[in-house]
Amino acid sequence: MRFSAPLIRATLIKRYKRFLADVTLDSGEEVTVHVANSGAMLGTAVPGMEVWLTPASNPERKLKWNWEMVTVDGHLVGVNTAHPNLIAAEAIRDSLIPELAGYASIRREVKYGRNSRIDLLLESEGRPRCWVEVKNVHLKRGAWAEFPDAVTARGTKHLGELRAMTAQGDRAVMLYLVQRSDCIGFRPAADIDPVYAAALIEAKRDGVETICYTCLLSHQGITLGDALPMTVGGAEIERT
Repeated sequence: MRFSAPLIRATLIKRYKRFLADVTLDSGEEVTVHVANSGAMLGTAVPGMEVWLTPASNPERKLKWNWEMVTVDGHLVGVNTAHPNLIAAEAIRDSLIPELAGYASIRREVKYGRNSRIDLLLESEGRPRCWVEVKNVHLKRGAWAEFPDAVTARGTKHLGELRAMTAQGDRAVMLYLVQRSDCIGFRPAADIDPVYAAALIEAKRDGVETICYTCLLSHQGITLGDALPMTVGGAEIERT
């Protein structure tokens, strides 16, 4: 995924009302930017941090800038949760995720479950359908990437719907995409949302596969990085 315009550097003043942040551009101008992230953004929204923006594609939009990345300890971290689905779809198309290779078609936002839409549906004649839910990860605590960074009833619901897909004989995959490259592994943030962490354990027991990859971030774009080992519910570090 490449940005359509060069990123603009700014300094964070504050983030508020979930989808808004005030920043100071290098010119000294203070502006309000759109934040495409409904989470807590723990560790990535500290006043004074260096942030990176793109201009809004619609020149008539009230908020003229989108917050894309933040610099944390010298590393770029992506905070825009609108990107992971596209990054994942491009990576699958280019056979960069071996676990999801070999499907003839990729469809996005297909209706399923209880008033939900799956992020990616992979299909090939003679193979079970593969339902892929993609979650953006930007939280790092210690050396570990963790999800979620806030209670997510919606995320727990998605795990239940993936379990239902495996019960009917399809494949179901929970793909965590970490928009940073400075972590040694992935684990659920059980102290933040114990209900989600428990639901993830149950989903795995019922056949839902879990995959985690990092991202390589630059001021030009974001691409898929390396697979990360995972630990779920205190189990041994695992890939699936």
